[in-house]
Amino acid sequence: MSNSPLTPGIVPDRLPSAAYARNFADVQPVFDRHEARVAADRCYFCFDAPCMTACPTSIDIPLFIRQISTGTAEAAAKTIFAQNILGGMCARVCPTEQLCEEVCVREVAEGKPVEIGRLQRFATDTLMAKGVHPFTRAAPTGKKVAVIGAGPAGLACAHRLAMKGHEVVIYERRAKPGGLNEYGIATYKTPNDFAQAEVSWLLKIGGISVLTGVELGRDVTLPDLQSEYDAVFLGIGLAGVNALRAAGENLKGVRNAVDFIAELRQSDKTSVAVGRDVVVIGGGMTAVDAAVQSKLLGANSVTIVYRRGKDKMSASEYEQDHATGAGVRIIYNAAPVRLLGDTAVAGVEFAYTVEGAGGLELSSETFTLNADQVLKAIGQTLGAAPVAQDGSKLVLRQGMIWTGGDCAAGGEDLTVTAVAEGRDAAEDIHAALMGRDA
Repeated sequence: MSNSPLTPGIVPDRLPSAAYARNFADVQPVFDRHEARVAADRCYFCFDAPCMTACPTSIDIPLFIRQISTGTAEAAAKTIFAQNILGGMCARVCPTEQLCEEVCVREVAEGKPVEIGRLQRFATDTLMAKGVHPFTRAAPTGKKVAVIGAGPAGLACAHRLAMKGHEVVIYERRAKPGGLNEYGIATYKTPNDFAQAEVSWLLKIGGISVLTGVELGRDVTLPDLQSEYDAVFLGIGLAGVNALRAAGENLKGVRNAVDFIAELRQSDKTSVAVGRDVVVIGGGMTAVDAAVQSKLLGANSVTIVYRRGKDKMSASEYEQDHATGAGVRIIYNAAPVRLLGDTAVAGVEFAYTVEGAGGLELSSETFTLNADQVLKAIGQTLGAAPVAQDGSKLVLRQGMIWTGGDCAAGGEDLTVTAVAEGRDAAEDIHAALMGRDA
């Protein structure tokens, strides 16, 4: 439910105007050329590199770092983009502390990994700043592919298909392409409208058309697309949001965290209303992003409550530490019982949780947090995903249809994983269209 402007305590423009620019500035310091070469020199350039194995897109990390160390950052960027065309965004938002940097030999031996994410950003930013595209299209194949969804999976799929010489049309239900990168990531991680700049740069490959405001099931159907195109890729993400299943969930002041983040991404920061006392329920990256940004918007107190322990929280320890460093309190092992208030939320009652024989159980010990705003960040679902005007649901057991990203089984809510799945689907689509030995 959206916040009513009459909801007590939830108001926009809580801070002096200068504070918004400061609070939402780039969270990660950017390497200059000298700093990048010094950081690159820490790499052992492992032959059997565990960092490369840990990367979902299998970027040749030792190679691109060596290229930075030799002063060829643009060559390093091309090495990255060859595997991950959204390497610029991934350098900003990837949980490197859980992936490549976690298994870095330097991390294992010294507790301080090579700063792979920052080096990747240095390389990709260097090349993208020149405005050129590092790849060219193959000769036209005469094949056309429809890509549904302009998120990371769809964009990666479309780019790889265009490189192969196919014509691609992307259908996107929202007003802008980008998906999670445009609508679902904290603004301080991707300032200066980087998501759209990256999309514009990606489209320089040519052969890709993007149609926005077009929704599968409402404006186009899967059977129609199958008849018009040689193949279809579905990268529609997860549109549904899980419910709390707690009394009072529909009170004013209660909303989905993903909607809150999307509003913040698409609005002037001063216009986004935030409560005095904000409670965020959940344990993933969405919960952390919503909580930290609530604090940056001027909330007095912000608390994340997660039903399991710290080690089970899907947001990394780095992100948890970032949240607490921003003034967010995190309470573990507690679940909501009911939301309090008459018409607007005034608080949330929680019960501490324990691991029982049948799984997680609520204990008899409870506590209450004051809250004039509650943000739900307890996961998303595919939801109703109609593919026809009559409401027929998504059926994937049909010819020449591929899926990738969060809508596919095993979606991990990570840009880098979605990119890998979109890229790999494109390779499979190309092989199917041109013959398996293509």
